[in-house]
Amino acid sequence: MRKDMATSIRIERTAAAWMARRDAGGWAARDQAGLDDWLAASTAHRVAWLRLEAAWRESGRLKALGAGLPAGTVPAPGQWSRRQALGQADSAAGMRPPPAGDAQAAAARPGPLEPAALVFAPRRRDTRSRPHRVAAAAAAMAAVSLALALGWRAHSPAVHPVAYDTPVGTLETTALPDGSEATLSSDSRIVVALSRGERHIDLQRGEAFFHAATDPQRPFVVAAAGHRAVAVGTRFAVRRDADGVRVVVTEGLVRLESDPGAGGERQPTTLLPAGSVALAGPHGMVVHAGSVDQALQALSWRDGFLAFHDTTLAAAAAEFNRYNARKIVIADPHAGALRIGGNFRWSNAEAFVRLLEQGFPVRAEYGDAAIVVHGN
Repeated sequence: MRKDMATSIRIERTAAAWMARRDAGGWAARDQAGLDDWLAASTAHRVAWLRLEAAWRESGRLKALGAGLPAGTVPAPGQWSRRQALGQADSAAGMRPPPAGDAQAAAARPGPLEPAALVFAPRRRDTRSRPHRVAAAAAAMAAVSLALALGWRAHSPAVHPVAYDTPVGTLETTALPDGSEATLSSDSRIVVALSRGERHIDLQRGEAFFHAATDPQRPFVVAAAGHRAVAVGTRFAVRRDADGVRVVVTEGLVRLESDPGAGGERQPTTLLPAGSVALAGPHGMVVHAGSVDQALQALSWRDGFLAFHDTTLAAAAAEFNRYNARKIVIADPHAGALRIGGNFRWSNAEAFVRLLEQGFPVRAEYGDAAIVVHGN
């Protein structure tokens, strides 16, 4: 049995035990306080309690609706009337209904069932001791909750994967069905598949920032290029490049895993606290443990900026090209090796190049499809 299923069954059995104690009589304030503490300890506790309580109420309603009917008899919808109930009971006792043509009998037929007219037989007193009653009720409720749990797992339809993407030059924040949020960078695509055991996000292109809702029973897993960033409730970003992935953590803790290499060797699992920036590729992993503010600068694209610190012009041009259809082309390797720094709006590549022309030994040709940068 899977660990998550065993945990759910244990929670549902505990909920059944609490309900049995409450309904057995002698429920005191300290009992209610204990139940309240248990419900407040976990969302899973509250869900199990509400589901069991609803099932228990429904079972009581079915018993009331079936009162006075022979076993196995199910009236048609809208036919719950005193005449039908009494008529079927009389038939079972060998009594005949009045002839169809008897006007007096037809006039005397009673109308719809009135609750005030019902008379119930006295309830049989349970002579068992209270501990035995509690145990029996707990066993019955546990059976109901277990059947509900297993039935829900067996018949609940799987959630089909859903794709989200953005065109070049567009950012978009999407609310996921589990309460998480995903902010997609320019020209990015994710495929989300939520199951009872895992929240799986396949980052197929680009970069996304995630605010993962806390759910210890269902890890939040972002997979990209043979690597997986795993969390249960935190804030982090995953970026997919041609040679690997970058993971930036701004809150909580993320576990970074990698698939085995070509030779079967497996990279060690790495825990990334807030402030970490990890670069994982085919030849290993490099982790920079900085401050949260430094990590946030790496995600300044969410606010419309690109931040460069002693970055080559070639690398800066590649960043601008992620957000613009009009590309910056570095035609001279010497120009591409120049080092720059500063914050620039990613939506205005032309202003960036014109600024370069003022302070660096470069010149540019401005076309509709591209801006070509040459060295002087």
